[in-house]
Amino acid sequence: MWLMNSKEFLDIRRKLDKTQKEIANLLGISLKAVCSYEQGWRTIPVHVERQLVFLLARKYHQTNNANCWDLRSCPEEKRNLCPAWEFASGQFCWFISGTICESAVCTSWEKKMAVCRKCVVMKNFSEQEPESDGS
Repeated sequence: MWLMNSKEFLDIRRKLDKTQKEIANLLGISLKAVCSYEQGWRTIPVHVERQLVFLLARKYHQTNNANCWDLRSCPEEKRNLCPAWEFASGQFCWFISGTICESAVCTSWEKKMAVCRKCVVMKNFSEQEPESDGS
């Protein structure tokens, strides 16, 4: 099972180029919570992780326009059963519960993320380095 750890939280905050206060405001949480997550004092809740990864995906969306079913070469019969296909969300398949990437629906966010973090779709944006703005 996978839960976001403090290093991953910090790495994503830095990729988003946000201060602790800015990320707290974006996530609707306290500055103290952000500090606690980054120090590893508190477990990062699923809803905070999901928002943080969503923001990262949106930031890098411009460089990743491929859909999951193309990247994973999903056969048509599998695509037709998948909610990512149904809702035309192939770049955000990791965000949608009920996808069938490993031939079964994951029963929890933690199980889904264990599958997704190994997938080329999520790696396309999560492993990118922030672009320099030239300053």
